[in-house]
Amino acid sequence: MKTISLLILLSLSLFGASKLEEREWAKNEFFLKFLENNSLPLSLYYELDAQDKELASEIKEGVKFQILWGDNEDIEQVLIPINGSDLQIHIYKDMKDKYTLSLIPVSYQTQTRILSLNIESSAYQDIERVSKSTPLARAMRNAFGGSVDFKAMQKGDRVTLLYERKERMGERFGDIIIKMASVEINKKPRKVFLFNDAYFNKDGKEIESFLLVTPVKFTRISSYFTRARYHPILKRYRAHLGVDYAAKTGTPVVSAGKGTVSFVGVKGGYGKVVEIQHSSGYKTLYAHLSRFAKIKKGQSVSQGQTIAYVGSTGMSTGPHLHFGLYLNNQAINPLSVVRITKSELKGKKKEEFQKLMATYEDQVAKHLESNLGNPPQESIGFEKYIEFQ
Repeated sequence: MKTISLLILLSLSLFGASKLEEREWAKNEFFLKFLENNSLPLSLYYELDAQDKELASEIKEGVKFQILWGDNEDIEQVLIPINGSDLQIHIYKDMKDKYTLSLIPVSYQTQTRILSLNIESSAYQDIERVSKSTPLARAMRNAFGGSVDFKAMQKGDRVTLLYERKERMGERFGDIIIKMASVEINKKPRKVFLFNDAYFNKDGKEIESFLLVTPVKFTRISSYFTRARYHPILKRYRAHLGVDYAAKTGTPVVSAGKGTVSFVGVKGGYGKVVEIQHSSGYKTLYAHLSRFAKIKKGQSVSQGQTIAYVGSTGMSTGPHLHFGLYLNNQAINPLSVVRITKSELKGKKKEEFQKLMATYEDQVAKHLESNLGNPPQESIGFEKYIEFQ
């Protein structure tokens, strides 16, 4: 195991713990079952409010989490990162030796990096080879949204990426965000820029070919997307990784886009759930359903096809559809993507975009002129998501 942070060591000393164990979240494991399997009080789950129960359903299969064991072979602390948010579940013993659960922020640093290379075999393979980062290669491909024929690139064509990564204890944490990407096709550059959660070309026209429609006829939006914020009244951190559409029980729910059904069933606090995998790394989630349409895992569905019906299953306070959107397994705001047609920036928005585009291009140009070279390769090993307090 790699070097443990000072805070972990302090925790080990403070609690007299003898063992720090790292695990991976098992497939189809629910938080309630995790508590039961580890002899932790089930009240930790049942005392959560409905929104936090939903968050507990967002723990991703394969995510690394840590358990701090005491001398008596009982659990002192647990830290589990929540997929798509900047929060983690922290279970610990309070001063009265009672188990307590709280949601706390994950501490990380944000870095901006620039990678530039000449094509030897293909853009994807060469980025992967030089950076040792499959997520970076995937993010580059998704940024262009099918607007570029990468097979037409020739040896010697250049690829340049300006991207943002989170770092935790010397290793990458979470997904990579492409801010600007430039690829040459027969020496002719094609560029995309990230602006307001979507990619645009230099003329301010949207690149992304993946379009979503609103998945249900709703009366109102009862809850909006938030990744992680401190609630000043509740005095704790909250997150809501989706949009809630209030609607009558039995209202048809349609697939927001063309794709393949990847999950049909029950998922913790989300109740009855359908998940659909789309192109370009997108996935949609539909929760609290009353019943499913005639669909099954692996089935192809078209945009607008009925897949289920509105309900209030799971931890729900009333009939509504919880609609989640994920890009490369990272939760993003559905309202930033759901629209009828591709957008073209105009007026003040276009002015803001042009300023941002100029900033990115200047940043890349100065980097290339300085001959600073490419960033270090990603290290191989587990990603350190968490830190005991």
